[in-house]
Parts: sequence; C-alpha cells; structure tokens
Amino acid sequence: MSDILCPTDLSDLGRTALAHARQLADRTSSSVTLLHVRDSSERKGARAEEVEALLNTDAAGASGAAQVNIKLRDGNFLKEIQQESREGHTLMVAGTHGPRGLRQTIFGADILKLVRNIAIPSWIMQAASPVSFVERLVMPVAGHSDITGLLKATVMLARAFGSEVHVFQLMRPGESPSDRLLQNKLRMLQHLAEQGVTHVEANEPSAVYSIGFAEQTIQYARKVHAQGIAVMATASDDYRYIADAEKERLLMNDAALPVLCSC
Repeated sequence: MSDILCPTDLSDLGRTALAHARQLADRTSSSVTLLHVRDSSERKGARAEEVEALLNTDAAGASGAAQVNIKLRDGNFLKEIQQESREGHTLMVAGTHGPRGLRQTIFGADILKLVRNIAIPSWIMQAASPVSFVERLVMPVAGHSDITGLLKATVMLARAFGSEVHVFQLMRPGESPSDRLLQNKLRMLQHLAEQGVTHVEANEPSAVYSIGFAEQTIQYARKVHAQGIAVMATASDDYRYIADAEKERLLMNDAALPVLCSC
C-alpha cells in the first residue's frame, strides 16, 4: 500500500476509523490521509478554526507510527470522497454509524452508495469494532462476472495481517449453486493458493430460513471468530433484487465486524 484514505466526520466513529487505518498503515509501511469534507458552516471563522484543531488533535492522538496527513475538501461529502479516492490512495478505511445513527446521511445509510462509487476498495467498521489483529477473514462466494477487485483487496488485507481466508458458501437443501458461483468459488480458492494466502473452503448447510446470505454469513463469521468479512460492493445477478438490503445488513452487522468491500 502507498496511502490509506480515512474520511472523518469529527465524531468518535471517525477516531475509531483512524485507529483502524493507522494500525493497517503500520503493518504495510503506508501513510494515512485524514480527510474531512467541510460543509458551508465549517469554512470560515471560529468554526473553521475549530475543525482544523479537532483534526490536528485526532491526528496527533492516533496510536501507531504511521504518518497522518490532514486534508480538507469543500462540497458534497459523497462526491468529494469519490474524487479524493482517485488521488493515489490504495484503500479507504471509514466508519458507519448504522441506519439509526445521528449522522445518518453522512456515514449511515449512504455508506453503501459510497463504497459502490469510490475508485478503491474500502474497509468499513462501526464505532464498536475493536482494533484487533485480523486472524480470519470470511469471503462469501460471489456470483459476479468479475471478482478480480475483490480477490486483489482480500489478498492485500490478508497479507498485511497473515490472515486465514474462509471461502464461504451457503448450501441450501434442494438448491444447486449456479455455474458462475461454482466457477468463482474455484477461482477464489486457486487465487488464494497461488498468492500463498492460507485459506479454508467452508461449505455451510443452511441453518435458518433466509432468502439472502447476509445473516448466515455473519453467523458463520461469529462461529469461527473472524475479525472481518470481504464482499463485493455491487449486486450480482443472482441476488440483485435483494442486494441493497443484504449489503447494508453486512455493513451494519450487529457483531460490529469490519467489512472489506470492492467493486
């Protein structure tokens, strides 16, 4: 990695995301760009000075040795973060307040729109997500036509921590996986082996009735004590009609597991 982009809304969640970003930066000899997108009230006068002071305090208070560089942009937060993601960063680390967060329109319900439209993979966590060593990462088999970005991002994160990647497939009674799912599963396993990443093939029988895959992916991640989940941010043809709800459920999971997203 070269630089990790870390957007902040100046809340405790932003500081949690920065702690995760700096931990990862330390492990990959990277720097961190702490980005704040100012609204109209934050660009002049005392409030502008307060914003800069808060950013400096957060940057100075973050544990770790990685360099933290502060950057300010003005405008719509989604558009500005999307634009900044094209400025030489390798990964975005950001937090989500969840669907009921006070800043719902910033890092709540819009988090899915953000991870789908930035130019780099993202590592998303919640305020309750501990800064921990990622020993295990669960990657559900994706039904997309191109999973190259997800494979690259997963290998990048797994190498940073020496993680074991669990290639997870939900096996429902009487239901046969599509050819694409089977092909992608084989590609996932082969790619991880070629890249020297320790991995496990996990074929889990369906334990509860669920149309989608999010709930049982989270259950499996809890069962194996994983520290994260890796998924495609966009919808596949197999689950397009329920994709948004399933992706949001993963990003805002009640286990507070960080989620690696790629398009």
